[in-house]
Amino acid sequence: MTAESPAALSPAPLNSGEPTGFGGAGSVTLVEGGTFCLSNRLGDVEPGRPHGLFFRDARVISRWELLVDGGLPEPLSVFSPEAFAARFVMRRPPTAGLADSTLLVVRERVIADGMHEVLTLENMGREPTAVTLELHVDADFVDLFAVKEGRAGIARAEVTAADTELLFHDRADRTRGLSVSATVEPTILPGTLVWRVVVPVGASWQTEITAQPTLGNQRFQAPLAPGEHYGVSAPGRKIAAWRHTATNIAASYPELSQVLRRTESDLGALQIHDDTGENRPFVAAGAPWFMTLFGRDSLLTAWMALPLEVDLALGTLQQLAELQGQTVNPLTEEEPGRIMHEMRRGPAGGLALGGNIYYGTVDATPLFVMLLAECYRWGADPDAIRQLLPAADAALDWIRDYGDRDGDGFVEYRRATDRGLINQGWKDSWDGVNDLQGHVAEAPIALCEVQGYVHAALLARAELAEAFEDVQRAAELRDQAAELRGKFAEQYWLPEKGWYAIALDKGKRHVDALTSNPAHCLWSGIAGDAHAAELVQQLSSPEMDSGFGLRTLSSRMGAYNPMSYHCGSVWPHDTAIAVAGLLRYRHVPGAVDLATRLATGLLDAAAAFDGRLPELYCGFPRSRFPTPVPYPTSCSPQAWASAAPLLLVRAFLGLDPDVPNRTITVRPLVPPEWGRISLSALRLGPITVDLEVEGAEVSAKRLPEDWQLVTR
Repeated sequence: MTAESPAALSPAPLNSGEPTGFGGAGSVTLVEGGTFCLSNRLGDVEPGRPHGLFFRDARVISRWELLVDGGLPEPLSVFSPEAFAARFVMRRPPTAGLADSTLLVVRERVIADGMHEVLTLENMGREPTAVTLELHVDADFVDLFAVKEGRAGIARAEVTAADTELLFHDRADRTRGLSVSATVEPTILPGTLVWRVVVPVGASWQTEITAQPTLGNQRFQAPLAPGEHYGVSAPGRKIAAWRHTATNIAASYPELSQVLRRTESDLGALQIHDDTGENRPFVAAGAPWFMTLFGRDSLLTAWMALPLEVDLALGTLQQLAELQGQTVNPLTEEEPGRIMHEMRRGPAGGLALGGNIYYGTVDATPLFVMLLAECYRWGADPDAIRQLLPAADAALDWIRDYGDRDGDGFVEYRRATDRGLINQGWKDSWDGVNDLQGHVAEAPIALCEVQGYVHAALLARAELAEAFEDVQRAAELRDQAAELRGKFAEQYWLPEKGWYAIALDKGKRHVDALTSNPAHCLWSGIAGDAHAAELVQQLSSPEMDSGFGLRTLSSRMGAYNPMSYHCGSVWPHDTAIAVAGLLRYRHVPGAVDLATRLATGLLDAAAAFDGRLPELYCGFPRSRFPTPVPYPTSCSPQAWASAAPLLLVRAFLGLDPDVPNRTITVRPLVPPEWGRISLSALRLGPITVDLEVEGAEVSAKRLPEDWQLVTR
């Protein structure tokens, strides 16, 4: 994700600034692939707010307001059975002097490549009722960046009131458009559909409204045909197929069970399939502003989601390999072998990014190599893995030739122009990397977790070299990893403090704040045991553990602000990676206890957010506020936050399959309150197995005789 300081960038900054407010409390977000809709709890898209239906990184509906007898209906409830569908339940306001209303108003909405809405009126009174409905519609075709940054202006589309539909066209690009039609034909005025109806006693009236975008003068298929249930829609079929192939992960602990159900639904809805015809899946980073392929986000999400499905990870790798850097371009920060940061398809995406693809990330490239080896272990097609080896080698070449800018053995970053991201690790806000006093670090910056990822990438490629019978290459890569591990311990450890520096700055000075970043060094395995033991004690402090997860920055540091984006907030994916890292060092005193405490806080936070972990929330201590305080512009659903519970489950199960060697390792340290955890129809290459864990007991059904289950 990206949150950059507007003041630090040029007048047309790259994806800059934390998103503008989502339109007030109680907004409703629907998401399906690369499309999302943001509305209020009436289902209205209000003009002048960052509401809208967004399709291919442009807002195609900027107003969608329903009036009943000239006024707004009263909201009663909102139900969202899937991430792409919602039912808005309302009533006509009571007549003056009366307490009750007799007219129920229901809007049932489904989004995909467009929007389909069933509008139903139900008369619960004792006499027929006359109703006037007005649906006010507008479009502006403004780029997603402009809406996100609050600079959409007052652009309006050209509108035509045809006999049976409203037609909108982008004034700047007439190949972009929108059509709006209904099954019960309204009176059509420019920008307004009007129905005047009489609903009999005990009866209902209904119309179905369809909004279909056009691009390149091609009209996209409506999400639903008239009369169809959302379950047979394209997104309904997609989520059903996802559930059919995904592992069924269940827990007897209600809080964990609820969040796992939400995880499955949200990851299914956030999936996008490529446009090449090969139907490769990958996951969008998150709604509302990041509904596109992101290198770091998509890779980490795919890693976390491996217990659900391996194909998502393989599709992500294949898509990123196809977009891997080939040349040097300062505007987009493309370099040979570099894995991209983000892709945009909106009308101004190329202007904001210097091109439709921007490469300014330092960590996606080693994460790509790490995930490739992990996919191999989890049973991805060996031929597909072999085909991606050249991309992995190009990634390691980038690490050596471009990532290590000064030849000191560490990978650092510095943006190529004033349009690029100042910080290019996961804490990519302009002030996300700072020292103990709160001073912002100066580039080039070599982040501690990135060195851990590089260490893991070298070992990952060594494992693949051995698997494909290149023993000499494997030995060379392991030697490089060992050398990096030694240099890292010497250069990054702060013995007087007991933690790793978050980074080395342009003068190779320690950026010495205590942050969550060193916990990633546990996850990647670059930390030595002695350093890990001291680090666990520091991460266990109340200054780092908020009670609802690990803070990004200790409350003792100069830049600490629990309401900031990266300087004291809690990010669920960050905490989940910390938990996985702690359990990797389970032999270190205090590591398991802290992992359990952090996971418990995260699940308690999820319960407070109705089972859906947001991108981040404020880092106030639990002793001050009994529930987590929302961060006002947090994305939800957001891919790696949605996937974080899967990493928790995998880490506490100690689940580590090795399909090429026909071995499944399960070394559980499951918290007692979690009870029984089951993974049904877990697909591992050629086999499908059912695992069940309760306490220290592990059972596996349908495991072939020539496979081994390791539990110690």
